[in-house]
Amino acid sequence: MSAPPTLTRETKTGSALVVSNLTKRFGDRTAFSEISFEVGYGEVFGFLGPNGAGKTTTVRTLGTLIAPTSGSATVAGIPLSPENGVEIRQRIAIMPESPGLYLRLTVTENLEFFAGLYGLHQPAARIKEALAAVNLSDRASDLCGGLSKGLRQRMGLARTLLSDPAIMFLDEPTSGLDPVAALEVCNLIIGLRQKGVTIFLTTHRLDEAEKLCDRVAIMNQSLRTVGRPDELREQLFHKALIVKTLAPLRDPDQLFSPLPGVESWRSEEPGSYVLSVSDPKVAAPEVTRGLVGAGVDVLSIAEAQHSLEDVYLELIDNNAKASQP
Repeated sequence: MSAPPTLTRETKTGSALVVSNLTKRFGDRTAFSEISFEVGYGEVFGFLGPNGAGKTTTVRTLGTLIAPTSGSATVAGIPLSPENGVEIRQRIAIMPESPGLYLRLTVTENLEFFAGLYGLHQPAARIKEALAAVNLSDRASDLCGGLSKGLRQRMGLARTLLSDPAIMFLDEPTSGLDPVAALEVCNLIIGLRQKGVTIFLTTHRLDEAEKLCDRVAIMNQSLRTVGRPDELREQLFHKALIVKTLAPLRDPDQLFSPLPGVESWRSEEPGSYVLSVSDPKVAAPEVTRGLVGAGVDVLSIAEAQHSLEDVYLELIDNNAKASQP
């Protein structure tokens, strides 16, 4: 499924979301505490964290479903407050993990019903546009009860597009989907980003977040970090080379330590070495020459690659250790 959404929107500058020291408590329990971040218009912003980290409560708070305990936020340019709730809801759309469709109504009838809730007059054009955006035009007359879960998720996306929201909150949009259906939903999100739609995405699929998100925030009741995946990798992990040889080196320290750019080394298993380096582009040729000069049979030399999952686990693990007495 490669066709991009047909929706278009005016390019905006500035921040779609501004959150400052926002906190939500339920009695003695803190759902999240003093979180601060901004999301730009047209950005896909990933909101990651373990179960119970406060992600869904944050979405419900920013979506005006519950009031914060303290702190402030601006949603689509409107201050978050009870008196502004209706105006904010007119500019956002929330897609929960389960879309909540009426299974005995057709695709079009579902969208007509929700268009009425949004207060859209003569919604036929918007429905047609939303269905085209999620590649469901040919299923417009089908009963929702006969759709697969993947198609229902696409229906959920179509519903969120009806009101042309400034911000879309997507809560686990690929949860429970098979790989093909999950890929279809991801492609839809990529297409929406290309059209300038602002998307606030909560997900447990870290590979999905790495592919889709311009920036990510990692939550565990408080905000652990915010940034582009490549920035977070550089902040948390030292640059390294992975060296593999046909046979274990007799004296790795004598070989590696004098080489320019090599700061330290360790062996993970026989014939496999991890070299901490200041600059892989400088160190790799020196390491190659050193190994070849010593008559070593080299299988491979490659720069160590860290995924967003590595970043996530490092931060969550550090947080768990810090909380231990």
